[in-house]
Amino acid sequence: MLKSIDEIIGYTLFAKENDVGKCKDLLFDDQLWTVRHMVADTGGWLVGKKVLVSPVMVQKTDWQTQRIFLDITREQLEKCPSLLEDEPVSRKHERKMAQVLNYPYYWADDGLWGHAAYPAVMTHVPEESALKPEEEIVEEIQEQDREENHLRSYKEVKGYDIEASDGNIGHVEDFILEDKTWALRYVVVDTRNWLPGGKKVILSLNWVKKVSWEKSTFFLDISKEQVENSPEFDPEQPVNIEYENRLYDYYGRPFEKNITKKLQKMIANPFI
Repeated sequence: MLKSIDEIIGYTLFAKENDVGKCKDLLFDDQLWTVRHMVADTGGWLVGKKVLVSPVMVQKTDWQTQRIFLDITREQLEKCPSLLEDEPVSRKHERKMAQVLNYPYYWADDGLWGHAAYPAVMTHVPEESALKPEEEIVEEIQEQDREENHLRSYKEVKGYDIEASDGNIGHVEDFILEDKTWALRYVVVDTRNWLPGGKKVILSLNWVKKVSWEKSTFFLDISKEQVENSPEFDPEQPVNIEYENRLYDYYGRPFEKNITKKLQKMIANPFI
């Protein structure tokens, strides 16, 4: 199922006993375009602290009541290493979180979620590190701590400029993600600053040639004319397979999800 990130912002997060706050932001990695953490607004519970909730913790999502149920307790989340509100999330911090909650590192292999295709089965994947010599483990940890984790805040990226091959077409309004993998599939573009009257369109992240994080700009492999005549996106209507096929047909491109063929096979068989 495809869902808007804007829709998820504000959802209530429930631990096993009670709620732990609301989702106020999402952090995605700019390598595989996948949401790695939700940032929780805990109200008066943990004032001034940045509380991260991984999709690995999600047991189920009730889209009608706008609630996300977590397979952990409030106490477990409280024991996680915390960050100051404005402190960036480092790979070292992510590693400490995974160790406290006892789930594998999502970056440990070349899959979308380490060895797995989606976070729901990630905790069932055996830790290969247990079979490695201690010296090798220490060396890997030191390398991981130095490694950049490429996390981006949705709220910071919202508003980035979108450049077609021949000029500006608008700005990032939203992203559409696949709820099973938490992978971003489409960027929603608001064209009102370019087109008279404006309209919203969605474009596949497969068509992004590059992103300049310094210039806050996405560069896409399409023309302004194509976007002008593109099927209009209605946020009130679901993005289903019929809409996706119509979108790809319009741009004359073969339909493909925003994941590699290997990862598509992994979704069918999560333990490849």
